[in-house]
Order: sequence, then C-alpha cells, then structure tokens
Amino acid sequence: MTEVIDGDAVAADVRDSLGDAIETLKREGVTPGLATVLMSDDPASETYVSMKQRDCEEVGIDGVHVELDTDAPAADLYDAIEDLNADDDVHGVLVQSPLVEQVDSREAFRTVAPEKDVDCFHPENVGRMVAGHERFKPCTPHGIQKLFEHYDVETEGAEAVVVGRSMIVGKPMANLLIQKSDLGNATTTVCHSRTGDLAAHTREADIVVAAAGVPEFIDGSMLKEGATVVDVGINRVDADTEKGYELIGDVEYESAKDVAGKITPVPGGVGPMTRAMLLWNTVKAASEQTGVDVEMP
Repeated sequence: MTEVIDGDAVAADVRDSLGDAIETLKREGVTPGLATVLMSDDPASETYVSMKQRDCEEVGIDGVHVELDTDAPAADLYDAIEDLNADDDVHGVLVQSPLVEQVDSREAFRTVAPEKDVDCFHPENVGRMVAGHERFKPCTPHGIQKLFEHYDVETEGAEAVVVGRSMIVGKPMANLLIQKSDLGNATTTVCHSRTGDLAAHTREADIVVAAAGVPEFIDGSMLKEGATVVDVGINRVDADTEKGYELIGDVEYESAKDVAGKITPVPGGVGPMTRAMLLWNTVKAASEQTGVDVEMP
C-alpha cells in the first residue's frame, strides 16, 4: 500500500514546533523579522509573497514587504536590499524570483547580507553548505529532508536520483543527500536535460526527487517498486475547472502511486514544506544575529 506523504501536516508540525523558540526570543526582546522583496508583476510571485507574509503573521514573525516598480532601475532594488541589510529588526531577507529583465538575479542575491540570506542563495552560504558547515539550508531541500525524517525514509546507502540541476532545488538537494549526516550518505546521481536515458537511472533509484519543471514527464514505468518519490514540480496546465487550470507535478501521479512505496502529491506535498522552512531559517537567523540561544526543532 503506497503511503502518501502529507506535506501540509508536516509543515504544520514544523510551524507549531517553532513556537518555543519564537517565545524565547520575544522574552529577550527580539521578534524575528522577515522581509520579502518583490520586483515583478508575475501573479504567481505576488501570491507566493502574500502566502509567506501570512505564514509570518500566524507564527509570530514580523513580516515586512517591499515592492518596487517593475520599470525601476536595478540600482533601486540593490539599494532596497542594502536598507534591509542595515535594519536590525529584519533578520531574514527574501528576494522573490523571477525578477524583471533589467536586474541580474545573481547580483541581487549577492547583495543580500549572508547572515540574512534565508533562501541560501548567496555564494558564501552555498559554499558553506557544500563544505558541510551550513549557515542555512535552502528551504525546499531542507523541507524534503524534514519529510524524510518524519516518514522514516532511509537515505544512508540508498540509491538516489535527483532530476534537475537548478540552484534552488536540484544542486543543493544532491549535495545534502551526499553529506555525511543522518539524512545523507546516499549514493546520488543528478540527471538533467542532457541525460541520455533518464528511465535507466530512475528505475534503479530507491529515492527519486523530480525537480525539472516539466509536467508529468516521469511515470510509473520509470520507477523502482517501492521507491520514495518526491515531486517538487508545480506546473499550471489548462483544465476544465472553475479557475480554468490545475496544478500538476513533474510526476504522473496515478501511475507512479501504483509503484511507489511513498509519494508526495501536488499540491500538498513539498510546497508547504518550502514555506515552513523559510520560517525555520528566519528564526535561526534571529537567534544567531542577536546572540539569543534557542533550541531549533
């Protein structure tokens, strides 16, 4: 019987478990603060930012939102980020992607102070993670690790395949899986758009993390019996629904569910964990910046 991994439930547990740490900080006069920065007219980005701000309010984190005109020069964005870097009440800064074309996203991420880089995009934080001494873990891979922990997914000695090599998910996920850690020690293969025979790799995998952004391109015939399947994809496709679309993953869910031992749905799988771990990173950042020790769950 395939076990469906409930990301909504685990994310709720993570948010609840942050309560003690947030209260400890507040007793010392520190309220964790997260700033979101938006320079885009992308409706999905606006929705994501709104959801993140709502998450902050629900757990007791101060949310600050900075929105810039999409026609403004890139320098305005960099200046706004520097202002947030200098604000002692802001402990985490998240620059929402995608950005407008006149902005070099790499420069924007480099402008965020490393100690406030709760997305873990700054080169310093990426390097620390690769070296095994991370300041923060990227939110989505960290959230997947939390799902593994909650659902007793054994990574040590497992054959893992990560499909996709983005800086946001694919590369950091592969790196965390190979680390010497309780949630690492996997033999990990990274597949991508130039991989010759994707199915030859995924059929041998005990763990498959699909993060390529291609709707339903992995199906049950490409999976090993009993594999853990983590679907990071969130693809909007036309559908005969009230909204006119539906969200589907990178995995063809129905056929994969017949083969997998454990599987994440879309929506309700990885997405809620990404948002929960952003809160986790913000609380950790507040603790480290203020010197108030807290126990991170």
